[in-house]
Amino acid sequence: MLNFEFKNPVKIIFGKGQIVKIAQEIPANAKVLLLYGGGSIRSNGIYDQVISALAGFDVIEFGGIPANPEYEVLIEALNVIKKENITYLLAVGGGSVIDGTKFLSAAALYQGDEPWDILKNKIRTDKGMPFGTVLTLPATGSEMNSGAVITRASTQEKFGMGGPGLFPEFSILDPLVVKSVPQRQLANGITDAFTHVLEQYMTYPAQAFLQDRFAEGIMQTLIEIAPRIQKDPADYEAAANFMWCCTMALNGLIQKGVPTDWSVHAIGHELTALFGIDHARTLAIIVPGHYRYNFEHKKEKLAQYAERIWNIQEGTADEKAELAIVKTESFFHSLGIDTKLSEYTGDYQGTAEKIAKRFTERGWMGLGERKSLNPDDVRKIVELSY
Repeated sequence: MLNFEFKNPVKIIFGKGQIVKIAQEIPANAKVLLLYGGGSIRSNGIYDQVISALAGFDVIEFGGIPANPEYEVLIEALNVIKKENITYLLAVGGGSVIDGTKFLSAAALYQGDEPWDILKNKIRTDKGMPFGTVLTLPATGSEMNSGAVITRASTQEKFGMGGPGLFPEFSILDPLVVKSVPQRQLANGITDAFTHVLEQYMTYPAQAFLQDRFAEGIMQTLIEIAPRIQKDPADYEAAANFMWCCTMALNGLIQKGVPTDWSVHAIGHELTALFGIDHARTLAIIVPGHYRYNFEHKKEKLAQYAERIWNIQEGTADEKAELAIVKTESFFHSLGIDTKLSEYTGDYQGTAEKIAKRFTERGWMGLGERKSLNPDDVRKIVELSY
Protein backbone atom coordinates (compact mmCIF):
# COMPACT_ATOMS: atom_id res chain seq x y z
CA MET A 1 0.00 0.00 0.00
CA LEU A 2 1.27 3.48 -0.91
CA ASN A 3 1.74 6.28 1.62
CA PHE A 4 -1.18 8.70 1.82
CA GLU A 5 -2.85 11.53 3.70
CA PHE A 6 -6.62 11.81 3.88
CA LYS A 7 -8.85 14.62 5.07
CA ASN A 8 -12.41 15.18 3.94
CA PRO A 9 -14.18 17.96 5.87
CA VAL A 10 -17.55 17.83 4.07
CA LYS A 11 -20.57 17.42 6.33
CA ILE A 12 -23.04 15.03 4.69
CA ILE A 13 -26.71 15.37 5.59
CA PHE A 14 -28.35 12.30 4.10
CA GLY A 15 -31.94 11.13 3.90
CA LYS A 16 -35.56 12.10 3.41
CA GLY A 17 -36.67 15.63 4.16
CA GLN A 18 -33.21 16.98 4.92
CA ILE A 19 -33.34 20.04 2.66
CA VAL A 20 -35.01 21.96 5.49
CA LYS A 21 -31.69 21.83 7.37
CA ILE A 22 -30.00 24.31 5.02
CA ALA A 23 -30.75 27.16 7.41
CA GLN A 24 -28.77 25.45 10.17
CA GLU A 25 -25.63 25.27 8.03
CA ILE A 26 -25.37 28.78 6.55
CA PRO A 27 -24.19 31.74 8.68
CA ALA A 28 -27.16 33.86 9.75
CA ASN A 29 -25.73 37.06 8.29
CA ALA A 30 -24.75 35.54 4.94
CA LYS A 31 -25.72 37.09 1.62
CA VAL A 32 -26.42 33.99 -0.47
CA LEU A 33 -26.14 33.41 -4.20
CA LEU A 34 -28.39 30.49 -5.10
CA LEU A 35 -27.03 28.70 -8.18
CA TYR A 36 -28.87 26.14 -10.28
CA GLY A 37 -29.18 24.78 -13.80
CA GLY A 38 -31.89 24.69 -16.42
CA GLY A 39 -34.84 25.06 -14.13
CA SER A 40 -35.90 21.47 -13.45
CA ILE A 41 -35.74 22.22 -9.72
CA ARG A 42 -38.76 24.47 -10.22
CA SER A 43 -40.89 21.68 -11.67
CA ASN A 44 -39.91 18.91 -9.26
CA GLY A 45 -40.50 20.85 -6.03
CA ILE A 46 -36.88 21.14 -4.95
CA TYR A 47 -36.74 24.88 -5.61
CA ASP A 48 -39.71 25.51 -3.32
CA GLN A 49 -38.12 23.44 -0.55
CA VAL A 50 -34.85 25.35 -0.85
CA ILE A 51 -36.50 28.77 -0.91
CA SER A 52 -38.58 27.84 2.11
CA ALA A 53 -35.47 26.71 3.96
CA LEU A 54 -33.75 30.01 3.10
CA ALA A 55 -36.53 32.16 4.54
CA GLY A 56 -34.93 35.03 6.44
CA PHE A 57 -31.73 35.03 4.38
CA ASP A 58 -30.75 37.66 1.84
CA VAL A 59 -30.83 35.56 -1.36
CA ILE A 60 -30.04 36.36 -4.99
CA GLU A 61 -30.56 33.73 -7.69
CA PHE A 62 -28.49 32.75 -10.70
CA GLY A 63 -29.91 30.04 -12.93
CA GLY A 64 -28.96 28.61 -16.29
CA ILE A 65 -25.67 26.86 -15.54
CA PRO A 66 -25.46 24.34 -18.41
CA ALA A 67 -24.80 20.61 -18.30
CA ASN A 68 -21.11 21.20 -19.00
CA PRO A 69 -20.53 24.31 -16.88
CA GLU A 70 -19.35 26.95 -19.31
CA TYR A 71 -16.78 29.55 -18.40
CA GLU A 72 -18.63 32.34 -20.18
CA VAL A 73 -21.81 31.71 -18.17
CA LEU A 74 -19.90 31.42 -14.92
CA ILE A 75 -18.21 34.78 -15.53
CA GLU A 76 -21.70 36.31 -15.57
CA ALA A 77 -22.32 34.75 -12.15
CA LEU A 78 -18.93 36.00 -10.94
CA ASN A 79 -19.96 39.54 -11.87
CA VAL A 80 -23.10 39.12 -9.76
CA ILE A 81 -21.00 37.94 -6.81
CA LYS A 82 -18.83 41.03 -6.98
CA LYS A 83 -21.61 43.52 -7.70
CA GLU A 84 -23.91 42.24 -4.95
CA ASN A 85 -21.19 41.55 -2.34
CA ILE A 86 -22.17 37.90 -2.03
CA THR A 87 -20.61 36.09 0.93
CA TYR A 88 -21.97 32.53 0.56
CA LEU A 89 -22.75 30.25 -2.40
CA LEU A 90 -25.40 27.52 -2.49
CA ALA A 91 -25.37 25.06 -5.39
CA VAL A 92 -28.64 23.23 -6.04
CA GLY A 93 -28.12 20.70 -8.79
CA GLY A 94 -25.89 17.94 -10.07
CA GLY A 95 -22.19 17.85 -10.71
CA SER A 96 -22.24 20.59 -13.32
CA VAL A 97 -23.84 23.14 -11.02
CA ILE A 98 -21.59 22.11 -8.13
CA ASP A 99 -18.46 22.23 -10.31
CA GLY A 100 -19.48 25.66 -11.56
CA THR A 101 -19.94 26.80 -7.98
CA LYS A 102 -16.47 25.55 -7.10
CA PHE A 103 -15.02 27.64 -9.90
CA LEU A 104 -16.91 30.65 -8.59
CA SER A 105 -15.70 29.92 -5.06
CA ALA A 106 -12.12 30.08 -6.33
CA ALA A 107 -12.62 32.97 -8.74
CA ALA A 108 -14.38 35.15 -6.18
CA LEU A 109 -11.19 35.37 -4.12
CA TYR A 110 -8.69 35.08 -6.98
CA GLN A 111 -6.26 38.02 -7.14
CA GLY A 112 -5.21 37.60 -10.77
CA ASP A 113 -6.57 39.41 -13.82
CA GLU A 114 -7.90 36.41 -15.77
CA PRO A 115 -9.93 33.76 -13.90
CA TRP A 116 -9.37 31.30 -16.75
CA ASP A 117 -5.77 31.06 -15.54
CA ILE A 118 -7.05 29.09 -12.53
CA LEU A 119 -7.92 26.31 -14.99
CA LYS A 120 -5.34 26.84 -17.71
CA ASN A 121 -2.44 27.01 -15.25
CA LYS A 122 -3.89 24.51 -12.77
CA ILE A 123 -3.73 26.99 -9.89
CA ARG A 124 -4.48 25.26 -6.60
CA THR A 125 -7.19 26.90 -4.50
CA ASP A 126 -6.30 26.89 -0.82
CA LYS A 127 -9.10 29.23 0.20
CA GLY A 128 -12.36 29.86 -1.61
CA MET A 129 -15.66 31.55 -0.85
CA PRO A 130 -17.67 29.20 1.42
CA PHE A 131 -20.43 27.18 -0.20
CA GLY A 132 -22.82 24.32 0.37
CA THR A 133 -24.70 22.01 -1.97
CA VAL A 134 -28.07 20.36 -2.38
CA LEU A 135 -27.54 17.37 -4.67
CA THR A 136 -30.30 16.78 -7.22
CA LEU A 137 -28.52 14.48 -9.69
CA PRO A 138 -26.21 11.74 -8.35
CA ALA A 139 -23.24 11.08 -10.63
CA THR A 140 -20.00 12.98 -10.18
CA GLY A 141 -19.32 12.89 -6.45
CA SER A 142 -18.60 16.63 -6.61
CA GLU A 143 -20.73 17.10 -3.50
CA MET A 144 -17.99 15.51 -1.37
CA ASN A 145 -14.72 16.36 -3.08
CA SER A 146 -12.62 19.41 -3.92
CA GLY A 147 -12.31 19.05 -7.68
CA ALA A 148 -14.19 20.56 -10.62
CA VAL A 149 -14.12 20.52 -14.41
CA ILE A 150 -15.08 23.57 -16.49
CA THR A 151 -15.68 23.97 -20.23
CA ARG A 152 -14.85 27.00 -22.37
CA ALA A 153 -17.04 26.84 -25.45
CA SER A 154 -15.16 29.56 -27.36
CA THR A 155 -11.95 27.51 -27.39
CA GLN A 156 -13.46 24.01 -27.19
CA GLU A 157 -11.45 23.26 -24.05
CA LYS A 158 -12.33 21.46 -20.84
CA PHE A 159 -9.97 21.67 -17.86
CA GLY A 160 -9.96 20.51 -14.27
CA MET A 161 -9.18 22.46 -11.10
CA GLY A 162 -9.12 21.87 -7.38
CA GLY A 163 -7.56 22.42 -3.99
CA PRO A 164 -8.42 22.07 -0.30
CA GLY A 165 -10.32 25.35 -0.37
CA LEU A 166 -12.97 23.86 -2.65
CA PHE A 167 -14.61 21.30 -0.39
CA PRO A 168 -18.28 22.13 0.24
CA GLU A 169 -18.97 23.02 3.86
CA PHE A 170 -22.01 20.76 3.72
CA SER A 171 -23.95 18.69 1.20
CA ILE A 172 -27.56 17.62 1.50
CA LEU A 173 -28.33 14.27 -0.12
CA ASP A 174 -32.05 13.50 -0.22
CA PRO A 175 -32.69 10.33 -2.30
CA LEU A 176 -36.26 11.46 -2.92
CA VAL A 177 -34.92 13.80 -5.63
CA VAL A 178 -33.93 10.80 -7.76
CA LYS A 179 -37.54 10.07 -8.73
CA SER A 180 -37.55 13.14 -11.00
CA VAL A 181 -34.25 12.35 -12.74
CA PRO A 182 -34.70 11.55 -16.48
CA GLN A 183 -33.69 8.08 -17.69
CA ARG A 184 -30.79 9.45 -19.72
CA GLN A 185 -29.32 11.09 -16.65
CA LEU A 186 -29.82 7.99 -14.53
CA ALA A 187 -27.81 6.00 -17.07
CA ASN A 188 -25.16 8.71 -17.15
CA GLY A 189 -24.95 8.79 -13.36
CA ILE A 190 -24.45 5.06 -13.04
CA THR A 191 -21.84 5.07 -15.81
CA ASP A 192 -20.02 8.07 -14.37
CA ALA A 193 -19.79 6.62 -10.88
CA PHE A 194 -18.77 3.17 -12.16
CA THR A 195 -16.00 4.67 -14.28
CA HIS A 196 -14.81 6.84 -11.40
CA VAL A 197 -14.21 3.63 -9.47
CA LEU A 198 -12.46 1.99 -12.42
CA GLU A 199 -10.05 4.92 -12.74
CA GLN A 200 -8.92 4.34 -9.14
CA TYR A 201 -9.04 0.55 -9.25
CA MET A 202 -8.01 -0.66 -12.70
CA THR A 203 -4.28 -0.06 -12.44
CA TYR A 204 -1.91 -2.65 -10.91
CA PRO A 205 -1.94 -4.49 -7.57
CA ALA A 206 -0.74 -2.34 -4.66
CA GLN A 207 -1.60 -4.80 -1.88
CA ALA A 208 -4.23 -2.37 -0.63
CA PHE A 209 -6.75 -5.08 0.15
CA LEU A 210 -9.35 -2.95 1.90
CA GLN A 211 -9.26 -0.26 -0.79
CA ASP A 212 -9.89 -2.93 -3.43
CA ARG A 213 -12.86 -4.25 -1.47
CA PHE A 214 -14.28 -0.76 -1.01
CA ALA A 215 -14.04 -0.16 -4.76
CA GLU A 216 -15.49 -3.57 -5.61
CA GLY A 217 -18.35 -3.02 -3.20
CA ILE A 218 -19.33 0.21 -4.95
CA MET A 219 -19.22 -1.43 -8.38
CA GLN A 220 -21.18 -4.47 -7.23
CA THR A 221 -23.83 -2.24 -5.68
CA LEU A 222 -24.16 -0.15 -8.85
CA ILE A 223 -24.58 -3.30 -10.95
CA GLU A 224 -27.18 -4.63 -8.52
CA ILE A 225 -29.31 -1.52 -8.28
CA ALA A 226 -28.98 -0.31 -11.89
CA PRO A 227 -32.01 -2.20 -13.26
CA ARG A 228 -34.09 -1.27 -10.21
CA ILE A 229 -33.38 2.44 -10.39
CA GLN A 230 -33.93 2.54 -14.15
CA LYS A 231 -37.21 0.66 -13.83
CA ASP A 232 -38.47 2.78 -10.93
CA PRO A 233 -36.57 5.95 -9.94
CA ALA A 234 -39.03 6.34 -7.05
CA ASP A 235 -37.69 3.12 -5.46
CA TYR A 236 -36.28 4.82 -2.36
CA GLU A 237 -34.03 1.94 -1.34
CA ALA A 238 -32.43 1.77 -4.78
CA ALA A 239 -32.24 5.57 -5.01
CA ALA A 240 -30.50 5.87 -1.64
CA ASN A 241 -27.89 3.28 -2.56
CA PHE A 242 -27.39 4.82 -5.99
CA MET A 243 -26.85 8.26 -4.49
CA TRP A 244 -24.40 7.07 -1.84
CA CYS A 245 -22.46 4.99 -4.38
CA CYS A 246 -21.97 8.06 -6.57
CA THR A 247 -20.70 10.06 -3.60
CA MET A 248 -18.39 7.32 -2.32
CA ALA A 249 -16.98 6.71 -5.80
CA LEU A 250 -15.18 10.06 -5.80
CA ASN A 251 -14.86 11.45 -2.29
CA GLY A 252 -11.18 10.54 -2.11
CA LEU A 253 -11.44 7.46 0.08
CA ILE A 254 -10.95 4.64 -2.42
CA GLN A 255 -7.94 6.27 -4.11
CA LYS A 256 -5.84 6.46 -0.95
CA GLY A 257 -2.89 4.08 -0.84
CA VAL A 258 -3.30 2.96 -4.47
CA PRO A 259 -2.11 4.13 -7.89
CA THR A 260 -4.75 5.86 -10.01
CA ASP A 261 -5.17 6.28 -13.76
CA TRP A 262 -7.47 9.14 -14.92
CA SER A 263 -6.40 8.83 -18.58
CA VAL A 264 -9.97 7.93 -19.51
CA HIS A 265 -11.18 11.23 -18.05
CA ALA A 266 -8.42 13.27 -19.69
CA ILE A 267 -9.33 11.88 -23.12
CA GLY A 268 -13.06 11.89 -22.48
CA HIS A 269 -13.01 15.59 -21.61
CA GLU A 270 -11.72 16.28 -25.11
CA LEU A 271 -14.65 14.43 -26.68
CA THR A 272 -17.07 16.55 -24.67
CA ALA A 273 -15.24 19.74 -25.62
CA LEU A 274 -15.15 18.82 -29.32
CA PHE A 275 -18.56 17.20 -29.79
CA GLY A 276 -20.67 18.07 -26.76
CA ILE A 277 -21.10 14.40 -25.85
CA ASP A 278 -22.31 13.77 -22.29
CA HIS A 279 -19.34 13.33 -19.95
CA ALA A 280 -20.33 9.85 -18.78
CA ARG A 281 -20.77 8.65 -22.34
CA THR A 282 -17.29 9.83 -23.32
CA LEU A 283 -15.91 7.65 -20.54
CA ALA A 284 -17.79 4.62 -21.84
CA ILE A 285 -16.38 5.34 -25.30
CA ILE A 286 -12.77 5.36 -24.10
CA VAL A 287 -12.73 2.61 -21.44
CA PRO A 288 -12.72 -0.52 -23.67
CA GLY A 289 -10.03 0.69 -26.07
CA HIS A 290 -7.93 2.10 -23.24
CA TYR A 291 -7.93 -1.20 -21.37
CA ARG A 292 -7.14 -3.20 -24.49
CA TYR A 293 -4.30 -0.88 -25.46
CA ASN A 294 -2.83 -1.09 -21.93
CA PHE A 295 -3.76 -4.73 -21.45
CA GLU A 296 -0.32 -5.97 -20.36
CA HIS A 297 -0.06 -3.33 -17.62
CA LYS A 298 -3.63 -3.80 -16.38
CA LYS A 299 -4.32 -7.49 -16.82
CA GLU A 300 -3.67 -8.50 -13.20
CA LYS A 301 -6.33 -6.12 -11.92
CA LEU A 302 -8.60 -6.89 -14.88
CA ALA A 303 -8.45 -10.58 -13.98
CA GLN A 304 -9.17 -9.82 -10.32
CA TYR A 305 -12.09 -7.63 -11.40
CA ALA A 306 -13.34 -10.43 -13.64
CA GLU A 307 -13.37 -12.89 -10.75
CA ARG A 308 -14.79 -10.63 -8.05
CA ILE A 309 -17.25 -8.48 -9.99
CA TRP A 310 -18.33 -10.66 -12.91
CA ASN A 311 -17.79 -14.09 -11.28
CA ILE A 312 -15.57 -15.29 -14.13
CA GLN A 313 -13.73 -18.23 -12.57
CA GLU A 314 -12.58 -20.25 -15.57
CA GLY A 315 -9.82 -19.63 -18.07
CA THR A 316 -6.34 -18.14 -17.92
CA ALA A 317 -5.65 -14.76 -16.38
CA ASP A 318 -5.46 -13.24 -19.85
CA GLU A 319 -8.78 -14.79 -20.86
CA LYS A 320 -10.45 -13.56 -17.68
CA ALA A 321 -9.03 -10.08 -18.21
CA GLU A 322 -10.28 -9.87 -21.80
CA LEU A 323 -13.72 -11.14 -20.83
CA ALA A 324 -13.85 -8.52 -18.07
CA ILE A 325 -13.52 -5.80 -20.71
CA VAL A 326 -16.33 -7.39 -22.71
CA LYS A 327 -18.53 -7.58 -19.59
CA THR A 328 -17.86 -3.93 -18.78
CA GLU A 329 -18.85 -2.84 -22.26
CA SER A 330 -21.98 -5.01 -22.05
CA PHE A 331 -22.88 -3.37 -18.74
CA PHE A 332 -22.72 0.05 -20.34
CA HIS A 333 -24.90 -1.25 -23.19
CA SER A 334 -27.43 -2.57 -20.68
CA LEU A 335 -27.80 1.01 -19.43
CA GLY A 336 -28.46 2.28 -22.94
CA ILE A 337 -24.96 3.74 -23.31
CA ASP A 338 -23.19 3.42 -26.68
CA THR A 339 -19.46 2.73 -26.53
CA LYS A 340 -18.12 3.85 -29.93
CA LEU A 341 -17.44 7.42 -30.99
CA SER A 342 -18.93 6.69 -34.40
CA GLU A 343 -22.27 6.03 -32.69
CA TYR A 344 -22.35 9.66 -31.53
CA THR A 345 -21.00 11.51 -34.55
CA GLY A 346 -20.24 10.90 -38.19
CA ASP A 347 -17.52 13.52 -38.02
CA TYR A 348 -15.06 11.45 -36.01
CA GLN A 349 -12.26 11.01 -38.53
CA GLY A 350 -9.18 12.92 -37.45
CA THR A 351 -10.32 13.18 -33.84
CA ALA A 352 -7.46 11.03 -32.55
CA GLU A 353 -4.84 13.20 -34.23
CA LYS A 354 -6.53 16.38 -33.01
CA ILE A 355 -6.58 15.23 -29.38
CA ALA A 356 -2.98 13.99 -29.56
CA LYS A 357 -1.92 17.38 -30.92
CA ARG A 358 -3.67 19.16 -28.06
CA PHE A 359 -1.94 16.95 -25.50
CA THR A 360 1.42 17.63 -27.14
CA GLU A 361 0.84 21.39 -27.11
CA ARG A 362 -0.04 21.26 -23.41
CA GLY A 363 2.95 19.09 -22.56
CA TRP A 364 0.79 16.22 -21.32
CA MET A 365 3.43 13.54 -21.77
CA GLY A 366 2.94 11.15 -18.86
CA LEU A 367 -0.64 9.97 -18.42
CA GLY A 368 -1.85 6.87 -16.61
CA GLU A 369 -0.88 5.15 -13.40
CA ARG A 370 2.66 4.58 -14.67
CA LYS A 371 2.95 8.08 -16.16
CA SER A 372 3.93 6.37 -19.40
CA LEU A 373 1.28 7.34 -21.95
CA ASN A 374 2.34 9.99 -24.44
CA PRO A 375 0.21 11.78 -27.03
CA ASP A 376 0.86 9.10 -29.65
CA ASP A 377 -0.49 6.48 -27.23
CA VAL A 378 -3.54 8.69 -26.75
CA ARG A 379 -4.00 8.83 -30.53
CA LYS A 380 -3.99 5.04 -30.75
CA ILE A 381 -6.44 4.68 -27.87
CA VAL A 382 -8.88 7.10 -29.46
CA GLU A 383 -8.60 5.29 -32.78
CA LEU A 384 -9.52 2.05 -31.00
CA SER A 385 -12.62 3.86 -29.73
CA TYR A 386 -13.97 4.85 -33.16
